[in-house]
Amino acid sequence: MAAPRFGVNYTPSQGWFHHWLDYDPDAVRADLDAIAALGLDHVRVFPLWPYFQPNRTLIRPRAVEQLVDLADAAAERGLDVNVDGLQGHLSSFDFLPAWTRTWHRRNLFTDPEVVDGQAAYLRTLAAALADRPNFIGMTLGNEVNQFSAGPHPDPDRATEAEVDRWLERMLAACAEGAPGKLHLHAEYDACWYQDDMPFTPAQAARRGAVTAVHSWVFNGTAQRHGRASVPSEHHAAYLVELSKAWADDPHRPVWLQEVGAPAPLVPPAHAAAFTEATVENALDCPDLWGITWWCSHDVSRELADFPELEYGLGLLTNDGTPKDTARVLARTAAAFREGARTYAPAPRTTALAVPADPAARSACAPGGAVFEAFFRLTADGARPTTVLATRADDRAHLLARGITDVVTPDQVR
Repeated sequence: MAAPRFGVNYTPSQGWFHHWLDYDPDAVRADLDAIAALGLDHVRVFPLWPYFQPNRTLIRPRAVEQLVDLADAAAERGLDVNVDGLQGHLSSFDFLPAWTRTWHRRNLFTDPEVVDGQAAYLRTLAAALADRPNFIGMTLGNEVNQFSAGPHPDPDRATEAEVDRWLERMLAACAEGAPGKLHLHAEYDACWYQDDMPFTPAQAARRGAVTAVHSWVFNGTAQRHGRASVPSEHHAAYLVELSKAWADDPHRPVWLQEVGAPAPLVPPAHAAAFTEATVENALDCPDLWGITWWCSHDVSRELADFPELEYGLGLLTNDGTPKDTARVLARTAAAFREGARTYAPAPRTTALAVPADPAARSACAPGGAVFEAFFRLTADGARPTTVLATRADDRAHLLARGITDVVTPDQVR
């Protein structure tokens, strides 16, 4: 198997993502120097949608040029680039253009004019980067599923079928702009855990070039089990393996696209140990495309109103000093890059049967029967994966994945 990629979600040290308002190429290059010095191979970057497309028919050329400049600066430092388009939502803040809100309130997923505008925007960004060898591809947006249901305070409601059409249209727009690149979509874990979420596990595991999972133990896992528990230290690996239940391709790649060590549930003194455990457990999952840590730099304390945990998630302090978490990721990346380690996890032969009905997916959430059974198996050393209950007797599918035993949650004591 190809070695997994190791990268970081790029959070600019100066101005956070508001840096697009007064883009400073020297500051960006200094940040990328610090990231490259860790020996990572890619960054995920975030243009803020309302800054780039402030009007439905205006995609600012200068903003697009600045995005290309960032990608070229990354290439100079040996870093590949994935671009998230519809930002969307970041670190508790929503960034939506005025032409979709208040007096112009229109549904993000179903309004024909809004969808046309989104497609044009994604196509434009993809086309601007299509000829760059270090351009990995587009992610449609960051956790846009949070706009489609509660607990968002003002959701843009859509059905599963409407979301599916939206995903198809947006992914096609990316492919039109940059054919042959790796384009995908990414949701927060309500996609896997929330019964009424119209973005479904099947869409996540079948639409786009790879499956993306975002692992945050502040979702109830660390609160329920503690920071050093089996569920907390294996949560990222669990999401990687959970996603495989819905994949049609038995070896579909899975990208651990966001994972971090959130205080105070993971105190700073324990962040490095949590990082090492999380990374090592994820590397025990077959078909892992890569690990992209959240995030590169701490948020400056000069910026107001962030949730407290957001200020300290960086691998680097706001002035660019590496933390112990950075050294953990750098050491692991170096071991693979230099050939000291190879990536060849054994098949996970025991599969836990999970409900195929998305209206029952809360069984997979913290406290649910599937979740708790998975970690009882893990604690016993079983290295479980998952399979849809409707595929539990599909011998060809099980054989292709190396599964020899399927158990139900109530069989796991």
